[in-house]
Amino acid sequence: MTIDKSGMYKKIGISKEVLGFGTEVLRTLEERFAQIDQTAEYNQLKVIHAMQKHKVSEACLYASSGYGYNDLGRDTLEEVYATTFGAESALVRPQIACGTHALSVALSGNLRPGDELFSPVGKPYDTLEEVIGIRPSRGSLREYGVSYSQTELLEDGSFDYPAIKKAINDKTKMATIQRSKGYQTRPTFSVTQIGELIHFIKKIKPDVICMVDNCYGEFVETIEPSEVGADLMVGSLIKNPGGGLAPIGGYIVGKEEYVSLAAYRLTSPGLGKEVGATLGVNQSFYQGFFLAPTVTASALKGAVFAANIYEKLGYDVIPNSREERHDIIQAVTLRSPRAVIAFCEGIQAASPVDSYVTPVPGDMPGYDCDVIMAAGAFVQGSSIELSADAPIREPYAVYFQGGLTWPHAKLGILMSLQKLVEAGVVKL
Repeated sequence: MTIDKSGMYKKIGISKEVLGFGTEVLRTLEERFAQIDQTAEYNQLKVIHAMQKHKVSEACLYASSGYGYNDLGRDTLEEVYATTFGAESALVRPQIACGTHALSVALSGNLRPGDELFSPVGKPYDTLEEVIGIRPSRGSLREYGVSYSQTELLEDGSFDYPAIKKAINDKTKMATIQRSKGYQTRPTFSVTQIGELIHFIKKIKPDVICMVDNCYGEFVETIEPSEVGADLMVGSLIKNPGGGLAPIGGYIVGKEEYVSLAAYRLTSPGLGKEVGATLGVNQSFYQGFFLAPTVTASALKGAVFAANIYEKLGYDVIPNSREERHDIIQAVTLRSPRAVIAFCEGIQAASPVDSYVTPVPGDMPGYDCDVIMAAGAFVQGSSIELSADAPIREPYAVYFQGGLTWPHAKLGILMSLQKLVEAGVVKL
């Protein structure tokens, strides 16, 4: 039986020329995709092993309410996360609203007035600027007497070790290391690179708490920052580890002492991890985490496909088509607002939810310029689902990520190209 895939692509709006271009690119990616599948298999076994080790049972999937005392599912899931990520302890909660909130909880729980927060990797992601107080905001760390310093990366995106050594001082309490690029065009750091940086910092001042923002990076490699020396590792459940099923939530894993301090900030001094009802999300959290390695693999295939498509068309892409991957984000510098908007229109048009909606740039909380977001997702804001977003500012780079399945990620990239062709930006 012959399957007419081209006919279905035509029904969805993909032209013969765009499909042919994509098919030509795909022929070169078999080996890359096989490597991604190998990593997914290894990470899948890690998750299953952790679930079996901690005796996940049907009772773990049940809901709790009120104070949430003795929530078996919640407590067991935190043990699963800790084991999977090679950490002593974990805090995995629906009360954590997003990745920025998780980072804020970890920072606020472990920093005190007079302490200094240090970033050895340059400016953090936009939404963290207000948490720190780089941009004035009510309730920032700066308002509570926590100072901040940073060192810039070298031109090639590597760490400026001499500057880092000079910057660390008696007040330096915590170093925050953002793994992913955010709205920057720098490379994402590998887990090995992060481990080397942590080792360097600890050699200078052993008591510095090293925290890694691991958003978008979970299960991309076979090891995580918490396995190479990170004292704290933080992420969002509506990204990789939620597997597209978690409706909300974030996690903090690491050393018991630092996770406990974060828990006291999340709930209350004296209560910590003991309270916090799960309200029926346990099943989604468990099942999403179980699916996360293969879902992440699908998103990675989409990122690699996008890099190869747009590099072939002459655009700057980070990472490039040949580089190893350390997160699911693909940056494409499209060089104009018109091209950025057309790309995002394509991602939205390929979505299962709100495909008929046209995204437009607008003001977003936590950002200092208009941002366009394409996200026709089952979970609002889920960036493990097919999505793309971009600040409307030079160099006019768009950041693509996600795809719960490889076929959907493929469609999204083809549709982005289709919209660029229709807008007259690209000629095939």
